[in-house]
Amino acid sequence: MEILCVGRLKERYWTEAVAEYTKRLQSFCKLRITEIPECRVGDRPTGGEIEKVLETEGNAILQKISPSAYVIPMCIEGKSLSSEKLAETLQNVAIGGKSQVCFVIGGSFGLSDAVKRRGDLRLSVSAMTFPHQLFRIMLLEQIYRAFSINAHTQYHK
Repeated sequence: MEILCVGRLKERYWTEAVAEYTKRLQSFCKLRITEIPECRVGDRPTGGEIEKVLETEGNAILQKISPSAYVIPMCIEGKSLSSEKLAETLQNVAIGGKSQVCFVIGGSFGLSDAVKRRGDLRLSVSAMTFPHQLFRIMLLEQIYRAFSINAHTQYHK
């Protein structure tokens, strides 16, 4: 299981939350979190500057994705799944022979079209927008919940 994400976590409370879910997931999978540097632009970027950021970050993401990975870009226009359906999806991916699942979290401007096209399943958790630091924690929790559902533990009620 891999999470590719744009940007770093700086605040201690974010890193502690990631550490907690990483620890919980150890009994279910080998988790790797790879951070891609976030491109910097001014406070009021032009459309062209935003496109350049998306392209640069997208190229960096694509270079890190294993060719054999089942890729799940997290994007607002993606498919919404319940926790149970996510669990079922991850189980079906494993049964189908894919040993690596790669979730992708974009930066401030989202993900490039190239990254979205590389995806096997575009996934959305909400029509709302979240800071990518918070979203990383939310995604980790849902991955943990999915494994817990598939393992029939008491975590998911």
